[in-house]
Amino acid sequence: MTFAGRKDDHLRLALAQQRALTVDPRPSPFDDIAFVHHALRGIAPREVSLSTEVCGARWPVPLYINAMTGGSDRTGEVNRGLATAARRTGVAIASGSMSAYLADPAVADTYAVLRAENPGGFVIANVNANATPSMAARAVRLLSADALQVHVNPIQETVMPEGDRDFSAWPRNIAAMVSGVDVPVIVKEVGFGISGATVTQLADLGVRAVDVSGRGGTNFALIESARRERSDSGLLGGWGQSTPVCLVDSVAAARAREVTLLASGGVRTPLDVVRSLALGARAVGVSGYFLAVLESDGLDALVEVIEDWIAQIRRLMVVLGASTVSALSKTDVLLTGDLAEVCRLLGWDPADYARRSRSPR
Repeated sequence: MTFAGRKDDHLRLALAQQRALTVDPRPSPFDDIAFVHHALRGIAPREVSLSTEVCGARWPVPLYINAMTGGSDRTGEVNRGLATAARRTGVAIASGSMSAYLADPAVADTYAVLRAENPGGFVIANVNANATPSMAARAVRLLSADALQVHVNPIQETVMPEGDRDFSAWPRNIAAMVSGVDVPVIVKEVGFGISGATVTQLADLGVRAVDVSGRGGTNFALIESARRERSDSGLLGGWGQSTPVCLVDSVAAARAREVTLLASGGVRTPLDVVRSLALGARAVGVSGYFLAVLESDGLDALVEVIEDWIAQIRRLMVVLGASTVSALSKTDVLLTGDLAEVCRLLGWDPADYARRSRSPR
């Protein structure tokens, strides 16, 4: 199958997953996170700053449109809509995998539209972990990108009919790209999660920003299984850690090694964004939900949704008494249910999160 055909398959199947969630919503890992309500800690809206620092740049809001698509006429039009929404709302945006462009420069416009429609925004290029430094540099140049996202996706590749089967070179490839491009490198999963041990390993490779991209959102094991003649979706469909688990497991390693944590995977509401920020993320990415809004209701509706999310993030910070994004990491959070149990198994005490505001600031 051609790259264009694969990209169109991914788009179609990702949208089908989002439609299924609308009809039959499943429990979210974020539902195991609640804030302790302190009724007299609220502040004035004017005291709240939503700005956050990512990859040496100051973002106006801690929200971004995460990697999705590109490589075909259909996906190019999707990228046009997403880039326009990013420009109109001021959020950062990441390209989908640019492997199709690196294999066939004829599809360059389906990615370059992200910069053409968003000339002043923060745009992130995206390559896989098999890319060479010269390939990564080509991707960055095409978008005049402010950062490079390197996605790691061994589970997706394992299920993908035409996927890679040898991942042994990925660490040295990532280190080479960190050294070989002149923009910051963000390493992200594609929905199966990044552990604290992996954050430490990436820091040793020179990486200074990691998107944990946990289980709970678009499921590429199921997508790739659906592309097979004989589906084997039961084998790896539930693989990985949720985004909240990844954040709890990674925050100490990130702090020790001065790595910026980003979060994505299963983010469905502004409350999920604030929950992620409270668990240590510097900014939060959304893919499937925003894509579904664009496809079903159009560009203006997506802009309205993003603007509403930004307003609700501010309101939640007012109630919590958090004047900055970093202040959210001092709020008291209750980790319950499956999340609390997994945290205990990984060696983290959920009770520590429930009394953080008592600690010296």
